[in-house]
Amino acid sequence: MRLRLPTFLVLSSAATLSLASRGKGQHKAASCTLVASGGDDAPQFLSAVKSCTTVVIPKTTTLNINSRLNMTGLSNTHIDLAGTIKFSPDIPYWTGNGFFIPFQSQITFWLVGGKNIHLSGGGTLDGSGQVWYDAFASNSTLLRPIILTITQASDVVVENITMINSPEWHNLINESKNVVYRNIHINAASTSSHTAKNTDGWNIYRSDNVVITDSVINNGDDCVAFKPNATNILVANLNCTGSHGISVGSLGQYPGMFDIVENVIARNIRMSNAQNGARIKAWAGPNVGSGIVKNITFDGFIESKVDHPVIIDQCYMTNATACAQFPSNTFIQDIWFNNISGTGTSSTVAQLTCSPDGRCKNINVNNLHLAAPAGTAKYTCQNVVLSGNSASLFPNCTVT
Repeated sequence: MRLRLPTFLVLSSAATLSLASRGKGQHKAASCTLVASGGDDAPQFLSAVKSCTTVVIPKTTTLNINSRLNMTGLSNTHIDLAGTIKFSPDIPYWTGNGFFIPFQSQITFWLVGGKNIHLSGGGTLDGSGQVWYDAFASNSTLLRPIILTITQASDVVVENITMINSPEWHNLINESKNVVYRNIHINAASTSSHTAKNTDGWNIYRSDNVVITDSVINNGDDCVAFKPNATNILVANLNCTGSHGISVGSLGQYPGMFDIVENVIARNIRMSNAQNGARIKAWAGPNVGSGIVKNITFDGFIESKVDHPVIIDQCYMTNATACAQFPSNTFIQDIWFNNISGTGTSSTVAQLTCSPDGRCKNINVNNLHLAAPAGTAKYTCQNVVLSGNSASLFPNCTVT
């Protein structure tokens, strides 16, 4: 099978060149350096990005952010973060003042938008997540902030940054294009009995041309999730631990909405101690939406102790009775699961469950080498017509 490499993969170098040439003709100071004020550092940080082309946060500096950061409308801006940006653990403030994101009712500490933006420097974003993990254990409706939201932006590079203990998602890419992340280290680890939940690495929503590469993620939910209307995406060379997978979806959640995820390549992924590996998930049941998942390649996954190494689930968050009566309205086609090896945690290592009436088309499986912890590994499917040199592993599927 031919791995498709769309033209957007030149983005990484093109974005870097664009950033290197920025700043000409700008009426800003070339550079300014921030030091901690001893109080809330948000006002001086906001002032600096308006006044300076490059904002430097030295290695010895920790900026304490006690109020929200709206950095939309930036142009030709470099944030050189060698030190730490630490968001306060003030739950009452953030639940009342975090920027509201309508999709799945999220809030965020920090909005970054505009054109030609570069965040780098080897420093750390600290979400002070522990108080949120403990509070969420007794209040499951608590809105918890995302550390960083790239919104309505283009030509953005985020690189060489560590992100720790986000209260919820670490990154949201919202309504943006030409965005590159590389060499990002994400760690969400609770020090109490209350686990770090919903701490996704990245969620990509209504965005086009996104590249995420060469990163290490230890978290408590999706490593990367392709949400509605995510198109032309590359994720590569990731090491994901404790994850819910490299996930398409979930899609079709909201009635009246048509969700699209198209042209995605996820390759060279290591997945360990995780719930899922290569995953597609769509809602079924009454009063759900619809959509299409098209041209998705999962290639070169090495998995260790993963509950569901390969999975298509068109009954996501839906019981069997409702799923049978109201099948998913999301179509899934032109999918490749290639070169996937490793171990599951149960006898079933691959599970492809589609809705009836041909909603899954052109599903391809090649070079699958998955083992159960003991005994013979099982490969199952429902309402799927399979192609590829590993199709014969699925005894209850139609093979072409």
